[in-house]
Amino acid sequence: MNSKVIALANQKGGVSKTTTTANLGIGLANAGKKVLLIDLDPQASLTISLGYPKPEELPCTITDLMIRSITNKPICPEDAIIHHEEGVDLIPSSIELSGMEASLVNVMSRETVLRQVLEEVAGRYDYTLIDCMPSLGMLTINALTAADSVVIPVQAQYLPAKGMEQLLQTISKVHRQINHNLKIDGILLAMVDNRTNYSKEITALLKDTYGGKIRIFSTEIPHSVRAAEISAEGKSIFRHDSKGKVAEAYRELTKEVLQNERQRQKHQSDFVR
Repeated sequence: MNSKVIALANQKGGVSKTTTTANLGIGLANAGKKVLLIDLDPQASLTISLGYPKPEELPCTITDLMIRSITNKPICPEDAIIHHEEGVDLIPSSIELSGMEASLVNVMSRETVLRQVLEEVAGRYDYTLIDCMPSLGMLTINALTAADSVVIPVQAQYLPAKGMEQLLQTISKVHRQINHNLKIDGILLAMVDNRTNYSKEITALLKDTYGGKIRIFSTEIPHSVRAAEISAEGKSIFRHDSKGKVAEAYRELTKEVLQNERQRQKHQSDFVR
């Protein structure tokens, strides 16, 4: 099985990383793909949004698996994997993960701990999506080290240009020093309000600044109050409001991600020939 690991990263919070991880993951599952979601944020927003409001009561989380990796114990990801009713698997998080950032500082090969965990499930999934915490600390470095590619959700109401530069430098550094296979799949404009000129100006500015170097997904995720409501419901936008504009946008994004991957694989096979 051709397995792909995608990190959804941006050190700015509130840019739809978690919403995109959940809905893109379930979109890929709806397209017949086997999907694993990993919550790598101590706030556990992904875990909570998929219907587990008390993550600290879960018997096993990503923290436990990473501790087993660090202490050379059998990792056994099955202990943590939760099967969600919409066809995705989840490795949850909890507030315990906040202590992991400090613990990793003294660990040998500290950047590769998550990669070692993922090696235990390699080949079982078509796609693994990692919801990163809003920082460029050691947990996010672990995600970038374990990933094949990065999707960067950016909020269209406000352009944190300096923040984007920091993130791109971090990705570049990880690519150069640790994970030579790491690529940027693209920048995803989220929470877009097309009624405002400001939103259109930011979209244009992003395309001018980065469009030459980095793909900007043609799909934009519109701003929606209904999308914000789903975080308390434990289900995706497809179940909550299947005919709405946000569900339609995530369907289009899913198609775009699958199409990009098909093109990449074709390019690889042509290159091999």
